[in-house]
Amino acid sequence: MEPFQSHKGIVATLDRANVDTDQIIPKQFLKSIKRTGFGENLFFDWRYGEDGKPDPGFELNQEHFKGASILVTRNNFGCGSSREHAVWAVIQYGFKAVIAPWQDRNGSRVPGFADIFHNNSVKNGLLTIELSESEVDEIFRMVDRFKRIEATVDLDEQRVVLHLDEEISFHFEIDPVIKDHLQRGLDDIALTLEHEPDITEFEKRHDTQIHAESS
Repeated sequence: MEPFQSHKGIVATLDRANVDTDQIIPKQFLKSIKRTGFGENLFFDWRYGEDGKPDPGFELNQEHFKGASILVTRNNFGCGSSREHAVWAVIQYGFKAVIAPWQDRNGSRVPGFADIFHNNSVKNGLLTIELSESEVDEIFRMVDRFKRIEATVDLDEQRVVLHLDEEISFHFEIDPVIKDHLQRGLDDIALTLEHEPDITEFEKRHDTQIHAESS
């Protein structure tokens, strides 16, 4: 996967909480054994009407969100089944980062993303960012007020910057291990291959032992 350092793009908002993976990519599109072609069907049931034409009332079909690459949504994004296709669809549509708010419920922190969706995102190079509800509310207000607003997501500095006459900046936390993997563009296979010399050495010792025992 591609390394993630910094990304600047148009911000789109999806004002919906508890968006599950069947809404992100409906089950009828999971039949393909390929990992391509999912972006055009992202949020299919919301994006298109019964006649197959784009629904003008759906947020991402608005003209000012065309070409957006940073998605801001509500709490518990990516809940439901564990399908990795949901992350593929988000990425293939063109989004590089998704921002959602964490919540404080009776003193407990509730994450903005479902765990499995978050883990699948890390494995595929999609940056998921959690901000407070008030910060996400502020982004929604600015995007509504200033059409086609751009933002920069800086992973090194762990900041989201809205580019206005007076820039607004939001700091986000991220696990240092996940940050390192995203910055270096390392998926599970690449992480395993970092230990290739040790694996090769183990296989040699194992083969030698098996050969000795069979002699």
